Amino acid sequence: MIEVDRLSKVYSGRKAVDQISFTVQKGEILGFLGPNGAGKTTTMRILTCYMPATDGTARVAGYDVFEESIEVRRRIGYLPENPPLYPEMTVESYLHFVAKIKGAAAARRKATVDEAMQKCAIGDVRNRIIGKLSKGYKQRVGLAQALLNNPEVLILDEPTIGLDPKQIFEVRSLIRGLAGNHTVILSTHILPEVSMTCNRVVIINNGKVVAMDTPAGLTNQMKGAEKIAISVIGPQSEVLETIRSIGGVMGVQAENAANGGPVNYTVECKLQTELRGTLAREIVTRGWELLELRGISLSLEDVFINLVTQE
Repeated sequence: MIEVDRLSKVYSGRKAVDQISFTVQKGEILGFLGPNGAGKTTTMRILTCYMPATDGTARVAGYDVFEESIEVRRRIGYLPENPPLYPEMTVESYLHFVAKIKGAAAARRKATVDEAMQKCAIGDVRNRIIGKLSKGYKQRVGLAQALLNNPEVLILDEPTIGLDPKQIFEVRSLIRGLAGNHTVILSTHILPEVSMTCNRVVIINNGKVVAMDTPAGLTNQMKGAEKIAISVIGPQSEVLETIRSIGGVMGVQAENAANGGPVNYTVECKLQTELRGTLAREIVTRGWELLELRGISLSLEDVFINLVTQE
């Protein structure tokens, strides 16, 4: 559905985007991540035909963004970081205005607007002035305008920026509901949002793609080992010796207990080695008290920080 091949954009001798390549399959939600200035917005503007690239190619729904930009624009919906709203208009009149610009047939225009409002749950504010809406509702109106032409591809730049947790949850649920019927590129700085919403992730830094995989796949790529946290009441030296003797254990660290209390241990194991049952059995059979045992997951935020701070 989207094919980007060695795409580059140069501003005054500086490469904002440097030969990036990736694809997005039909019905997929792709998370597009990177620090400020990484080239995310520039890439999105090229894909939406807002600006030309310096080099490389990009195709959306089978059409070249440079040679067939009109066809591309008919098939995309774009929500920039700051939604293109007219604050003095009502929600309904604004959406009718945008639908007309996008070429919706007059006979179908009302139904088109009603469908977009229903998808974005803004029917209850259809007669409200946009300038008087909350930030969350303004984002919903912006998303509704992107959906008016029932686009095959949706490109969303920071759709939840500035929203409170409840509004973020609502917009996130809405985006997830679009998967399958629409192909979505989602740019965001809220990394848990990517884990909960996106099928795959592309991370760029300094204009280059530095990682591309599923959220779980990225986490596994970055891990050198699995980690397990345990809390035990027992003689520390013996506990350490027992844990180190278990096959598959690469290392163990102990956090000294206060006033003779439980000791917390972090156990590093070989990848794809399940040792929780073995650890529990070895500790309990020796008569020590096991208070806690849990796996430690590397978050997408850990992966992101690691990738964008590498020299």
